[in-house]
Amino acid sequence: QVQFVESGGGLVQPGGSLKLSCVVSGFISDYAAIGWFRQAPGQEREGVSCFSSDGTSDYSDSVKGRFIISRDMAKNTVYLQMNSLKADDTAVYYCGPFCLNDGSQYEYTSWGQGTQVTVSS
Repeated sequence: QVQFVESGGGLVQPGGSLKLSCVVSGFISDYAAIGWFRQAPGQEREGVSCFSSDGTSDYSDSVKGRFIISRDMAKNTVYLQMNSLKADDTAVYYCGPFCLNDGSQYEYTSWGQGTQVTVSS
């Protein structure tokens, strides 16, 4: 099965930066959708940023202008550069085979462990 392993989270101060990595293993199309999602305590999982199947990137309004999604296909890795971090960005971040408007994410059961991002002074 396709697996997604997230890393790079940590504790950062407001205004700081962090770069997350998502290593994809198993068989997956090079042009499949892939995105970053996050879940804060007591909140539902929400889409953060993604690549659609045609390579177009998308961002949620809350992170637009601050986060940048990128990928290194040779390394089977997707990145999320997070800048100007805010306390509201605190969450566990996951990657998965979806873009932001893909309803299939709600029945997906193969999320990885995620990586914790905590933004606090």
